[in-house]
Amino acid sequence: MTQAARRRALVRGRRAERIAAWWLRLQGYRILERGFRVPVGEIDLIARRGGTLAVIEVKRRARLAEAGEAIRRRQQRRVVHAAQAYLQRHPELSRLQLRFDALLLVPRRLPHHIKDAWKADSFLL
Repeated sequence: MTQAARRRALVRGRRAERIAAWWLRLQGYRILERGFRVPVGEIDLIARRGGTLAVIEVKRRARLAEAGEAIRRRQQRRVVHAAQAYLQRHPELSRLQLRFDALLLVPRRLPHHIKDAWKADSFLL
């Protein structure tokens, strides 16, 4: 992938994250963090709604199935480890129910929010 293509993909990804954050706010979520990065992984969005802390992976593709398939097991593991790092930095949130969601975006359709898209159990050390 060329540097220009990588830059375009980054811009499209950031735009998808802005759309996802907007959608989540409309659904009653409060966005706590965008683009949280640590050496072990990255989280696109962290949001809270009531007693739930949602760690959300955003994917934009041409088709819904492609978007869902783009969240591979390795990436799920990295998100889980990044969530552990986030909770270490914000221990006041550790009492909330932690959930891993996927928010899939495809052209000309409303966002598709998959709550509890995967479990952290199989990735914990």
